[in-house]
Amino acid sequence: MKPDMPDIIKMPLMSLLFCFIIISSSALSAAEDEIIGEVKRIKGTAAITHDGSTSGAVIGSKIYRRAVLTTSKKSSLSFTLQDGTVFSMGSDSVLSVESFVFVPIDKKLSLLAKVSKGSASYTSGSIGRLAPDKVKIETPDMSIGIRGTYFLVRVSK
Repeated sequence: MKPDMPDIIKMPLMSLLFCFIIISSSALSAAEDEIIGEVKRIKGTAAITHDGSTSGAVIGSKIYRRAVLTTSKKSSLSFTLQDGTVFSMGSDSVLSVESFVFVPIDKKLSLLAKVSKGSASYTSGSIGRLAPDKVKIETPDMSIGIRGTYFLVRVSK
């Protein structure tokens, strides 16, 4: 049977564990708040929802991971991600960027976007050229694996 660890050792270990948990949760939160793209063009009205907060989209609005972009009727919006990927949304559309990882030096590349309503076009950036198997676009009825550089999808309800 092992003897109990003295309190003088337990306290620093507990403090170290606590610090590790705080730093890990902060890093995860920072990753969610990382800017991954920017609105480049807009016609009409559109909105961006991130972390429960919705704001009107304007040219230059920042796009964050897990952002949901919405266009209203007779509106359109285009945005570019850090790797050069371009999404253009048609009127009355909803698109979310679920996951975006672009660390080419470490060969960490992936993109997952969901088009849940309306229409959107995709033009591949570096991720689509370097790792096309790591790009996935989902709709309510299917998933699209990228093998080319451009496509248009329309979701009707």
